[in-house]
Amino acid sequence: MAITTPETVVGSAPEGRIERPSGPASSRAARGKMMRRLTPYLFIAVAVGLLLLLTYWPAVNLIWYSFTDWDGLDLEKNFIGFDNYVQVFTDPRILQVFGVSLYYFAASFVQMGLALYFATILSFSTRFQNLFRGILFFPYLINGVAIGFVFLYLFQPGGTLDTMLSWFGVAEPPQWLGDPDIANWSLAGTSVWRYMGMNFVLFLGAIQSLPSELYEAAELDGASKWQQFWAIVFPGIRRVIGLSFILAVAGSLSVFEIPFIMTGGANGTSTFVIQTIQSAFNFRQVGLASAMAVVLLLIVLAVTWIQRRLFPDEKVDLT
Repeated sequence: MAITTPETVVGSAPEGRIERPSGPASSRAARGKMMRRLTPYLFIAVAVGLLLLLTYWPAVNLIWYSFTDWDGLDLEKNFIGFDNYVQVFTDPRILQVFGVSLYYFAASFVQMGLALYFATILSFSTRFQNLFRGILFFPYLINGVAIGFVFLYLFQPGGTLDTMLSWFGVAEPPQWLGDPDIANWSLAGTSVWRYMGMNFVLFLGAIQSLPSELYEAAELDGASKWQQFWAIVFPGIRRVIGLSFILAVAGSLSVFEIPFIMTGGANGTSTFVIQTIQSAFNFRQVGLASAMAVVLLLIVLAVTWIQRRLFPDEKVDLT
């Protein structure tokens, strides 16, 4: 009787056939292969989990609160339907803040115009251009609270601005923050100085990404800098301008730091966000404040949709 050994079993395998490992070695290889497949999903799971926990779940709760009369303290939340949304669009106290947002909306166009002007000039060869770039971008790096206090001293009666105007013979300057007709313009001007650096960097990066051959060809054809701007720069950065427009609308409705620090919303300077915070924490109307936040979100989404319709993301061909 023939005795079968491991050597004879292995050797009896057909030629070219590879024997698979069995036992603990094969299980370790399978686990390692599975871990390699799961590793990317494990990294993504952490980010998605935090996003769901800290963003989407609070947003769902916010929408639910907007349909209740919750005061932020009681455990009971009574469902009242669309009453909060009706109050948002009928309460004169709330409608007034939409008018205040128009000041910042108008100032945002001034801000974008100045940013585009300086970005176009400093994108070409200019003396001390790096110094000027840093000066223009520096205000955006400063904390908004610090900027509020600096301009608070600037606009106060007898402050820096009044002193400078007195050098030019202005004996009775206006109340920059005390006069309701001027206060919003003063705050909007502060916002222009505060956020122009962000748009400046966006425009500057977009202009510098355009091919230099286009400028060389335009110069050979005798095009002036103004003609180069309208024929090359403006069409080439249309997408960035559209993005800045969306940010301008969202920013004009969500202004908070500067008016809150400088006036606290007094003298007709209360913005949409300040009114929302006061409704939630001062008047204990969390349901109404939640409805205001949802309305703000819907307005931004609507403006984004309109911008996409008017300026679609089409490929710009300048060649």
